[in-house]
Amino acid sequence: MTAQRTYGRWLVIPQGGDGSSAGLFIGTDRGVFTLKVSPDDLKRLIEAKLHLAGLAKEQAAVVADVLVFADIRGVHSHGAMRVEYYAERIAKGGINVNPQIDWQVTGACTAICDGDNGVGHYMAKLAMDEAINIAAKNGVAVVGVRNISHSGAVGYFVKQAVERKMIGISVCQSDPMVVPYGGTDPYYGTNPIAFGAPSNTDEAIIFDMATSVQAWGKILHARSKHEAIPPTWAVDDQGVPTTDPFKVHALLPIADAKGYGLMMMVDILSGVLLGLPFGNKVSSMYADLSAYRRLGQLHVVINPSFFTDLDQFLANITQTMRDLNNMRPAPGFDMVYYPGQREELKRAEYTQTGIEIVDSIFEYLVSDVIHHNFYDHKDPFAE
Repeated sequence: MTAQRTYGRWLVIPQGGDGSSAGLFIGTDRGVFTLKVSPDDLKRLIEAKLHLAGLAKEQAAVVADVLVFADIRGVHSHGAMRVEYYAERIAKGGINVNPQIDWQVTGACTAICDGDNGVGHYMAKLAMDEAINIAAKNGVAVVGVRNISHSGAVGYFVKQAVERKMIGISVCQSDPMVVPYGGTDPYYGTNPIAFGAPSNTDEAIIFDMATSVQAWGKILHARSKHEAIPPTWAVDDQGVPTTDPFKVHALLPIADAKGYGLMMMVDILSGVLLGLPFGNKVSSMYADLSAYRRLGQLHVVINPSFFTDLDQFLANITQTMRDLNNMRPAPGFDMVYYPGQREELKRAEYTQTGIEIVDSIFEYLVSDVIHHNFYDHKDPFAE
């Protein structure tokens, strides 16, 4: 172990087998120190921490892979900043570390994976693998995943389908934190939707969006960096738009009534359809970390070769990307990007330079602490 002096503080930096450091101090913004960590080192640190908390290595490796997938694409709200929360829930029994996975084949193209309240990332990955296998044989697949914990960035799972040259769609439930259009209290969660389509190159269209204006993790990320948020993201306890992430009382749906409809659709597909709690009955992320969350997720996979010539389909997706990139940009924009392209550019950058994370997160990962008893029974909107 080595230590580096930074602005009067000592930052512990573990070294790899080749003598390279896992973290490199790069600067500070508004009193928040940031570092860059190689993707492999970050994955190793996350996996080790989750295993220390009680998660089996195989499962911890998948969770780490999903979190680094988010961080390396610049989606820090679903990356390493989530580790301490997961570790606390694992340590307190709110995630089943020895789940008995139950598979139900319900039709030629349908199945349900009951995750027995195991870690969501691992269960969702297994379910997508099965959906891909079904679609490879039968053209389409719809696979539900029920009784799981939070599964992270759902874009990860549609990427699994894309890598097999198939279309992937994934939706999942989340905490009731969003004010429905015309309402005053939260009812639905941020309920994300992810979509992925492959091309005949290494590029792919992948988007992963919350049906709220922003995911709650974006608010948490703004808090961690003490940054203001746009006034369109959330409201305070009076229902007034706020730019202070510490005063957020509820999030807002995208496009008003349209976003409200989309989050309802997601809740029905990943909750009601799977016989799980729905709407404001979905368990809070922080209500009781010793209790299972019973969340749901739904994967849809479409095999293009069952609908059209596969090579032509892939070529047309590539053409779509090029058409979009070649469009005349509006004032203030450098170019038109296809969905997921900015994240891929960030991935290429971070692969070379390392992933930027807040130093407090890094220090937690390299410590021997499992958690700081911070999240249990915490008001998610409280400071």
